Amino acid sequence: MNRVNCLIVDDEPLASNVLEKYITKLDHLRLVGKAENAVEAFNLLNTHNIDLMFLDIKMPQITGIDFLKSLPNPPMVIFTTAYRDFALDGFEMSALDYLLKPISFERFLKAVSKIPNPPVHKQAPTEISTSDRAYIFVREDKRMKKVFLDDILFIESIKDYVKIITKEGSILTYLKMSYLEDQLPNRLFLRVHKSFIINIHSIQTYSASEIEIDGVIIPIGRHYKQAVHRVLNALML
Repeated sequence: MNRVNCLIVDDEPLASNVLEKYITKLDHLRLVGKAENAVEAFNLLNTHNIDLMFLDIKMPQITGIDFLKSLPNPPMVIFTTAYRDFALDGFEMSALDYLLKPISFERFLKAVSKIPNPPVHKQAPTEISTSDRAYIFVREDKRMKKVFLDDILFIESIKDYVKIITKEGSILTYLKMSYLEDQLPNRLFLRVHKSFIINIHSIQTYSASEIEIDGVIIPIGRHYKQAVHRVLNALML
């Protein structure tokens, strides 16, 4: 049996959980991942072989339709939404189907019955052949931009946005600092302040209260001092 690898992209936990329950009932479907926004979805699409995406239309940061338009090699899509007005836009994007919330299991079955047999498999994602450098994708304006982790110097929180300072410049993106902190490897990145995450290897100088990176002085937050000093002391010869 050709199993279909599925990705759920929906910022509503209730709707996402309903789709997960439906997918797990069918032997020919396999849930590979769940994302709450386009950034998470983009990273999953680039690290997993996704055949079918259940894509919500009304999402924060970027709509499902704009997100789909930004993908150079998208998987099959079934749109999900609570708004009937988007149906025409959904079908114009060559979606398999358009599910209106709340989604019944019967309607779900009708939608997934439109999957070709065998399914149209998306080419498995590949890393750059000349490098094993780790990276993430973040949204800049209406595009998703690849950012290599070893290029990042530090990250600064600015209200609802974060500014990613790299060796080549800066990127302003709508993201939560806590999300980035969870995504970045702690062997390379360290939260030193409620507003700053730094690349440990980019440290030029440091003291008990501040760190210097690329000529910028970054404060060490009172609540982070103990953990930061433990890491910094481990770097000492």
